[in-house]
Amino acid sequence: MLYQSTDTLLMIKPRFFRKNEQTAINNYYQAEQGKEDAAGLAEKEFSAFADQLRENGIKVLVWDDDRGVDTPDRIFPNNWISFHPNQLVLYPMFAQNRRDERDLRIIPHVDYVSEKSHEIIDLTSFEASHQFLEGTGSLVLDRINGVAYAALSPRTHEDLVVAWCKKFNYQPVMFHAFQDHQNQRVPIYHTNVMLSIGTNFTVVCDACIDDPIEKNMLLNKISMYNRKMIRITEEQVNAFCGNILEVKNDSGKTFIVMSDTAFDGFTSDQKAELSHFGTIIHAPIQTIELLGGGSARCMLAEIF
Repeated sequence: MLYQSTDTLLMIKPRFFRKNEQTAINNYYQAEQGKEDAAGLAEKEFSAFADQLRENGIKVLVWDDDRGVDTPDRIFPNNWISFHPNQLVLYPMFAQNRRDERDLRIIPHVDYVSEKSHEIIDLTSFEASHQFLEGTGSLVLDRINGVAYAALSPRTHEDLVVAWCKKFNYQPVMFHAFQDHQNQRVPIYHTNVMLSIGTNFTVVCDACIDDPIEKNMLLNKISMYNRKMIRITEEQVNAFCGNILEVKNDSGKTFIVMSDTAFDGFTSDQKAELSHFGTIIHAPIQTIELLGGGSARCMLAEIF
């Protein structure tokens, strides 16, 4: 039986956290460094978030990368690694300093937690040809129906989406998504800021898709699988309402994880709709969102 969500998550403790100048080139959600002791604040937010998940019976493996490497975005592990039954994938990353996040010492610990060995599928060689695919940031997976949704961007290369789908027997659904930035329409850097798929719901911002043919294609594809569709606005994308994740706890109870920012960004009706499909957990991670340009979902690598 195929499951959409997992009960086991990997989180990586932040060190050297700050606005990453290398990713700010095309992550327009990152703000200027305006907080003193951003690293300390991020660590407090991270620890409270991990504790909150554990208090709800969700298994969390916290890894502390102690190599002393300057990796300000290590708090977002879902971009460099993803886990699948008996397999894991290492991904080619756009920013040079994000490539240094890959810490293979973690694999034996994940194998121990999941009680199985993972075959390693290494796609990192594509960095040499400037082709990138940033994990479940680039790919939003419908695991039940075998569909991989991908908003193409400098961090999500079409050929790699196709190759990944061929390897895992998924159907690729590719499109272009945009946001407003300095009076221009610019590509959204990761698919998972405007699309989230749960077992019985989909959160999507179709307003980010400017091409009406692509928009209709995506909405028609999503509608095929009879999930409740919750459509969000571009303003709600800016509040990270698309960057949420369905998970389960050790008793099989379903939760929908998001930040306080996202929770406040959803309307009351939307929160009521989501609550039909799981208990909402929301965490205060404003420093991480402000400087990192990513939110709750980006901090969670699912272990299957």
